Amino acid sequence: MGGWALPALAQTDPNEILVTGRGLDAPPGEAAYDIVTIERERLTSTASNRLEDALRDAAGVAQFRRSDSRSAHPTSQGVTLRGLGGNASSRALVMLDGVPQADPFGGWVAFPAYLPERLASVRITRGGGSGYAGPGALAGTIDLTSGSPADLGALQLRAAYGSRDSVDATALASATLGTGFVTLAGQYARGDGFIPVVEEDRGPADRAAPYEQASLALRSVFDIGSAELQANVSGFTDRRDRGVDFTRVASDGADASIRLVKRGDWGWSVLGYVQTRQFASGFASVDDARNTATATLDQYNVPATGVGGRIEIAPPIGHGITLRLGSDVRHVSGRTQELYTFVSRVPTRRRVAGGESTTIGGFADASYEAGALTLNAGGRLDRWTITKGSLVEQPLAGGAALTDMAFADRSGTEATGRVGAAFAAGPVTLRAAAYRGWRLPTLNELYRPFRVGADATAANAALDPERLSGAEIGIDWRPIPQLALRATGYWNRLDDAIANVTLARGPGTFAGVGFVSAAGVYRQRQNLDAVEARGIELDGRFESGSFSLGASYAFVDARVRASGIAATLDDLRPAQTAAHQASATLAWHRGDLGASLTARYASPQYEDDQNSRELADALTFDAVAALPLTRNLSVEGRAENLADARVEAGISGPGVIERATPRTLWLGLRYRLR
Repeated sequence: MGGWALPALAQTDPNEILVTGRGLDAPPGEAAYDIVTIERERLTSTASNRLEDALRDAAGVAQFRRSDSRSAHPTSQGVTLRGLGGNASSRALVMLDGVPQADPFGGWVAFPAYLPERLASVRITRGGGSGYAGPGALAGTIDLTSGSPADLGALQLRAAYGSRDSVDATALASATLGTGFVTLAGQYARGDGFIPVVEEDRGPADRAAPYEQASLALRSVFDIGSAELQANVSGFTDRRDRGVDFTRVASDGADASIRLVKRGDWGWSVLGYVQTRQFASGFASVDDARNTATATLDQYNVPATGVGGRIEIAPPIGHGITLRLGSDVRHVSGRTQELYTFVSRVPTRRRVAGGESTTIGGFADASYEAGALTLNAGGRLDRWTITKGSLVEQPLAGGAALTDMAFADRSGTEATGRVGAAFAAGPVTLRAAAYRGWRLPTLNELYRPFRVGADATAANAALDPERLSGAEIGIDWRPIPQLALRATGYWNRLDDAIANVTLARGPGTFAGVGFVSAAGVYRQRQNLDAVEARGIELDGRFESGSFSLGASYAFVDARVRASGIAATLDDLRPAQTAAHQASATLAWHRGDLGASLTARYASPQYEDDQNSRELADALTFDAVAALPLTRNLSVEGRAENLADARVEAGISGPGVIERATPRTLWLGLRYRLR
């Protein structure tokens, strides 16, 4: 029932060939950075059985909104770290077995695709500039690692029934075949959902928001002589509703990858992958009395594709030096196809917008170990292009196009990297690091408008890349074997930060979004001068016999630096950024018998760029208990938001508040073949 741990460097024979299903080992220089590992035991014991919930064990990890993937709009589920705010695109690099996981078009993360039980661990690196991981590690890296038969077991079945007629069922199977193994993991979840709008703001137009989701992942790993062949195929489907008419959401995706890994002297790795995504979403406007909902936008098809690969080598330098050299490439393409300007509930116009982008780069990462001292230096050089950008708007009745724009191709070069040092003195390790990272605007930010309630936000094809500079110092202390403590202080400056900037209030018709009512505001994505964030992160873990206690706390003072059209935002807090976040889990377990209690806190944060709509703070409690019935069968009880706290997730233009998951109770069975 416990789960996350501070990292330790594994001591292995570099010449030993092991079929693990993993990539090359993390370099020793990682000891210089602020890293938290969430172990499999914790991943499989959250009350929600959701990956995004487990990630909250590391304070400072945040999505754009507080809702999870059962009720949030998928486009609001970008991941960031260290209070840098965002506009729903991920500012952290999320990877699964070396493959970038952000949506190729939008940069958000499709959390229903990831069954936590299929993973061995999650490794979270706070702070940007990780050269060998790939571009996009602006705020940090979240590295998901798939499990092997040793992790998953031969067969595991789990099914639970919960509040609001909810079902959560998972199945895992694995088999060792000769010198390799095969794993299969699947999940199905559905529920009638809850009414997102809080009770005092509801009207006849509001109803429950049901969801239905499924995922399947097949993986094979085999020794082919001097190397290891890893092949992955996975897919997911996700259907959600936003609680009023005309707001159904559909997401589907399929991924395939193949990787060759050789360990030992002259270690190397070669990876290739392809990703396809299909997205559709409806948007509606609700009158002030919330009596009726009217369709305002129908994004009926948003296809996207991502293709990429990487190659790296780890030559045997010796003399305490570990070196990684390599190159990677990622090409993404996509477009939004949508109907808008509804008259008498019938769309009158059609918009098609999209484009392509490519990033190709080379990287080097070197670590040096000399007794108690570990040094690290890494860097990468990337060449990016944004091409084939277009926007076409035309009346459905026929005739000349209202808008027919082909945006100029753009390109650029980015040099980024990081340096760090760690010094171990008995139970204490001192750390210091500095880094620079970057992120290319997503196709969604460049070309796709969106709506939240009465508010509308236009895209901006002229957005520049974001660039981050940062530094941190930290200390790790292990006074006794059972206790590990970590503290880190940091400063980050995100130049050219992309944000949704308020330009006008309705009513009116505005470029790129159409009509906005008097209850809404018109925004456009803009590059701010910068977002500056400084803060501290505290993590601790204590284990004694059957008991464990894990805790994490993050404080951030984040401020916008803005001028020109966005000057009114200067010195305000970035939207959706809480100053304080905390999480703690107390657990007891003995074999399959166990229980845990998790508390999470988030301080108030602002919904909007102008800091005019404040979301209240929230304290929630989750509980999990398991009781074995036989050697293989256990009964489980889970409780999300046990006290039914009000967790405010959003505020629309007229002040209507949306909440995240209310109290949800689960009762189920788990079968393990031993």
